[in-house]
Amino acid sequence: MTGVAARPRPLLLQRNFAALWGGQLVSILGDRLTYLALIGLLARHTHNFQDPRSSLLLPVLANVMLAPVLLFSPFTGAWVDRWNLKRVLIVSDALRGVIVWAIPLAYVTSSHTLPVFALVFALFTCNVFFLPAKSAITPEIVPHDQLVAANGLLAIAGVAATSIGALVGGWVVDHWGWPIAMRIDAVTYLLSVGSLALVRYRADARRAERPEAALAGYVAEVREGWTLVRKSPRVGLGLTALAAVWIGGGFLHVAGNEHIQRAASVPGMERVGVLLCVLGLGAALGTWWVNTAGRDRPRPLVLGGGMVLVGLALVAFAVTRRFAVFSASAFLVGLFAAPAFVLTETLLQEGTELQHRGRIFSLRDFLMRLAFMVSVAVAGSLSRAFGTVPTLLVAAVSLAATGLLTIAWGRRHPSLMGPASPG
Repeated sequence: MTGVAARPRPLLLQRNFAALWGGQLVSILGDRLTYLALIGLLARHTHNFQDPRSSLLLPVLANVMLAPVLLFSPFTGAWVDRWNLKRVLIVSDALRGVIVWAIPLAYVTSSHTLPVFALVFALFTCNVFFLPAKSAITPEIVPHDQLVAANGLLAIAGVAATSIGALVGGWVVDHWGWPIAMRIDAVTYLLSVGSLALVRYRADARRAERPEAALAGYVAEVREGWTLVRKSPRVGLGLTALAAVWIGGGFLHVAGNEHIQRAASVPGMERVGVLLCVLGLGAALGTWWVNTAGRDRPRPLVLGGGMVLVGLALVAFAVTRRFAVFSASAFLVGLFAAPAFVLTETLLQEGTELQHRGRIFSLRDFLMRLAFMVSVAVAGSLSRAFGTVPTLLVAAVSLAATGLLTIAWGRRHPSLMGPASPG
């Protein structure tokens, strides 16, 4: 009919997005195997976290995962803004596959965690380039009016991969061993490279025409990125809400893992895998809600209210030793935290221009990992001094407080109180 706009093609039928989505699904699936394999390695190394040093090794692992972001992210964004984003994604995943394959060899050869931590550092150095490139390329390969839906589908890929990878990974680590899980992850990275190679991507002219800059120029561009973070209400809202998720994750990485293992009659990674799977199912439902009924709700209320409810779910997790309650709490945490993964990504993409996105997403990674590292350090200290229950209750209060701050941020900026859908 004349005058009627053509209905946009479904995202998963668009070659570019489908290839990016498929690559993410496979890659994140492997990431969950790696995380469980590393926890399994440390559990074996410390006799199922019964050794006193277990409370030290878990924060060390977290800090090694975070250090590349803290060291390099403030500067890599300016480079990513100049490079071909597809090439960055492919090279990063190829290198990650090689590194993950080498981790079991390093541990078997040395029987020490030091070379493992060195390889984990290299693995997450690749992430410093991959993550901002992935976030920056999405608005370039999908129509603007499908951006929220695209981020929702990418979040669902992460949720599905988390659920499947956690469930399968926990079983693989306990029955086949953590080295096998690592090797499976290496294969998933190669599959991701194949999927990403199918993306038809041509760098925007504004990106391709940017000249190389001297060191002083890079410093100026990094400073420009920090200025955008401070001045944009959308970026500020997105970072505040996302920080709550990372803070909670830091506490759960230390106190949550110890709480689960000490409550279990038979310690192992299967329980952790099942709980991550249940959390993923809750996140899938939450992501679906954000893209349906939640699209018309004010973003600050959705994000902040979700964080408050996550805090309440963590209280139930902290005060019990029953696995059924652990599972219910994990489902609710995934359900209420899901909006943070969809809406914060969209807020940052909408709040920045094309030529600045690499820097903004690099700074996002820097700030979130910094929040995670601080929360891991605090959780490790509190867990050693007071035990896991008080530590998890501190996490619950912190999440609820950040949720209230997010709501207050929205009330200070009425333009943010619009619906979650674009426009």
